[in-house]
Amino acid sequence: MSNKKRILTGDRPTGNLHLGHYLGSLKNRVELQNDYESYIIIADVQALTTHWEKDENLKNDIYQITLDYLAAGIDPEQSTIFIQSMIPEIHELTMYFALYTSVNVLRHNPTIKAEAEQHGFKDLTYGFLGYPVSQTADISIFKAHLVPVGEDQIPHIELARKIIRRFNDLYAPVLVEPEALIGEVPRLVGLDGNNKMSKSLNNAIYLKDSKDEIAKKINNAVTDPARIRKDDPGHPEVCSVYQYQKIFNPAEVAQIEADCRAGQIGCVACKKNLTGKIDELLEPMRERRANYTEDMVKDILLAGTKKAHNVALATMEEVREAMKISYFK
Repeated sequence: MSNKKRILTGDRPTGNLHLGHYLGSLKNRVELQNDYESYIIIADVQALTTHWEKDENLKNDIYQITLDYLAAGIDPEQSTIFIQSMIPEIHELTMYFALYTSVNVLRHNPTIKAEAEQHGFKDLTYGFLGYPVSQTADISIFKAHLVPVGEDQIPHIELARKIIRRFNDLYAPVLVEPEALIGEVPRLVGLDGNNKMSKSLNNAIYLKDSKDEIAKKINNAVTDPARIRKDDPGHPEVCSVYQYQKIFNPAEVAQIEADCRAGQIGCVACKKNLTGKIDELLEPMRERRANYTEDMVKDILLAGTKKAHNVALATMEEVREAMKISYFK
């Protein structure tokens, strides 16, 4: 058994991952896998809490998101990638947690409120309202010490800690109370300049995009609306391309800002420069992606899920004994 602390992280498979996902979580996961025992969950059941009527792409989305992980540098020898629905013990533990988790607590969770508003949900389903309980089961069944999250997910981790603490108090201290691991993540606006990068808003650069696709998207990105001619003084603070330059081109950004304000660099040249920088980041990912066949991805998922299942089985034995429902042992 590894002496490293354990991490649980993952995504809902609702489409390909983009630069926002890379900055927000993937880059961090690649770095953390060297120092922690990493479990990466493909949360397909939780994807169905908002996409239950649109599940025809789920199998392909699971395949594509795994390719995104591998392309970004996730090493299946160091990180265990697994599929949530293939581990029934997670759903069993979800039910046990649900027995003593208040509906009012779930309804007042700020992340639930925000996501319900985003999806236009007026009448919340049982599955959607309860997915923080499912997330708690994901975390606790693997006894994760740390959960890397963004600021918006902190309420979920706090709720998870309360649910797990309650279980340990009620039955026996067999589960680990996790800590949120919050990194400094730069805010990446969408190419439209008004929203965060999002598939649904069609303002994203995907990790699998070709150089031509990147160039096309950046050429259409929102810049300074007051700048008509190349030599007009610019206002980089209102330009989405400049925001990307700060993140992906830190070595040149000071000079770009000065030239923009002085009207000495045009938007076309600035966009071309940015295209090159982002392509430098994504080209190695595309090369790694091309090294994996569909069968190789399938084998990685099956092996990871089998390993994760064995961990879940061991935890659930402890849970059932603690609850005095391991009747014939």
